[in-house]
Amino acid sequence: MRTISQYHRPPTIDEALALLSRTGVTTRPIGGGTSLVGEEILIDIEVVDLQMACSDSITENGEAVEIGAMARLQDLVDSSLVPPLLRELALREGPNTLRNAATLGGTIASADPESELLAGLLVHEARIAISGRGGTSVVPLPGLLADRSLLSNAIIVSISVGRGGTTATARTGRTPADTSIVAAVGRSTPGGSLLAVTGIASTPILVTPPEIDSLNPPSDFRGSSEYRKGLAQTLSARVLSELGGAA
Repeated sequence: MRTISQYHRPPTIDEALALLSRTGVTTRPIGGGTSLVGEEILIDIEVVDLQMACSDSITENGEAVEIGAMARLQDLVDSSLVPPLLRELALREGPNTLRNAATLGGTIASADPESELLAGLLVHEARIAISGRGGTSVVPLPGLLADRSLLSNAIIVSISVGRGGTTATARTGRTPADTSIVAAVGRSTPGGSLLAVTGIASTPILVTPPEIDSLNPPSDFRGSSEYRKGLAQTLSARVLSELGGAA
């Protein structure tokens, strides 16, 4: 088993990017560092702590809320500016010890397929600002989850989410407090409805009910592929019924 050989805490994004783009060394960006807990590190790595380089602010910007990548999940829970659905789903991400360490940027970068918060960000039409050596670009969250190479030698700096709308959720876990096996999250606005589902693909995804039929969810000790697909269909129908429309 190898170790973390160097710890860096650069004060600017440019310095962080310079560290991440070096050749001949394996470097990992971290926010709260929770992704490293329990991970078996097979090679020597250096970590770049982004807490000084990136903001943790939460501010209003017209019809959107701008959230710095270093905002802790507990910051989302506590902020009256964050849409109620995202506050609720941030609370579900884990115990307060995790929520006070894990960052929103790190949660997005980790792309946990069972993250209900990521599903909530999808239906709130999250747009992710990413800084690389060529400058800063803004990518819709579905595009980032589909192409993780966008984060190669790049850093998530902020997240913009839409406000308003009617929302609904439905989930199934082994116990009420357990991580969901499958969850459905929906949001309806005058522009239409969006539905996101967890636990049926490599990341949470936006879907329509007919698209669920063509998916091949992974199997594990908590449920077979067919069981997960059935849950997705049932929970999605429940969410859309509560919203009073179709995605």
